[in-house]
Amino acid sequence: MLKISNPVVTWKRLNPAMRQEAIVFYIWISPWLFGFLLWRAWPMVDSLYLAFTDYRLLNSPNFTGLDNIRTLLDDEQFWKSLRVTLMYVVGTVPIGTTIAMGAAMLLAQKLKGVNFWRTIYFMPSVVAGVTVAVMWSFIFNPKFGLLNVVLEWLGIKGPAWLASETWALPALIIMGWWTRIGTQMVIYLAGIKGIPKVLYEAAEIDGAGAWAKFRNVTVPMLSPTILFNVIIELIAAFQIVDPPLVLTDGGPNNATRLYVFNLYETAFEFSKMGYASLLAWILFIIVMILTMLTLEISKRSVYYETEV
Repeated sequence: MLKISNPVVTWKRLNPAMRQEAIVFYIWISPWLFGFLLWRAWPMVDSLYLAFTDYRLLNSPNFTGLDNIRTLLDDEQFWKSLRVTLMYVVGTVPIGTTIAMGAAMLLAQKLKGVNFWRTIYFMPSVVAGVTVAVMWSFIFNPKFGLLNVVLEWLGIKGPAWLASETWALPALIIMGWWTRIGTQMVIYLAGIKGIPKVLYEAAEIDGAGAWAKFRNVTVPMLSPTILFNVIIELIAAFQIVDPPLVLTDGGPNNATRLYVFNLYETAFEFSKMGYASLLAWILFIIVMILTMLTLEISKRSVYYETEV
């Protein structure tokens, strides 16, 4: 077997040209590096300290040890927001990913006006979150909203949607599908276009139909793209805040109290910055664990063409 050595390259081993190139590289990267350390890394480290303090905006942090953790364990709003968020994630990620992949497969065909439809599908992804929320508030209006009008045409009496404790969260989930499908669709479309046509031709020679080609060619070749989209959407779903903030204020009866909405309210309405910092770190840990679990599961189901 051929072994390729990869010795550690030290500054002394670099020739003058390589040293000059390295210096230029670090000069160009220094603004980003400085910004990352100042605006990302330091606030994260500082928030970890604040998580163990009683900190109000107008007062200095007062170290309280594990008091915030004890408060968290007895906090009904925290557990409620966590349950609601998990329901939102389960409702948006699997179904939204499936819809996006289906749309990408349709738009990968050579259809008339396909570029127009690709633009239409992607457009919601570039619209501001507050604007989207306001638009959907009219769609979900129980009296004259578009959705209930369509349901009435079908002979179905539409629910109160955002005013209903039962239907408020499903309404946000539907809005989440519409908002996030475009970004996923573009990524799936790129993945589909990258699948070699020779694989489909070989499957056809073996007598494979449309479903067999999808199951044995498209899905395995697209599995890394599916994994990427699932992880991105998982992280994004845990961070949703605009819909409950604009539409429902966490109601009715906390039915749409998503995690980040609860964090926002704790920090900026109740001014409990220390406790809010703890909530932020709990969210970070939850998302990290779920991401690592997804990556671990993917080892048995994701196919990489370059793997030996």
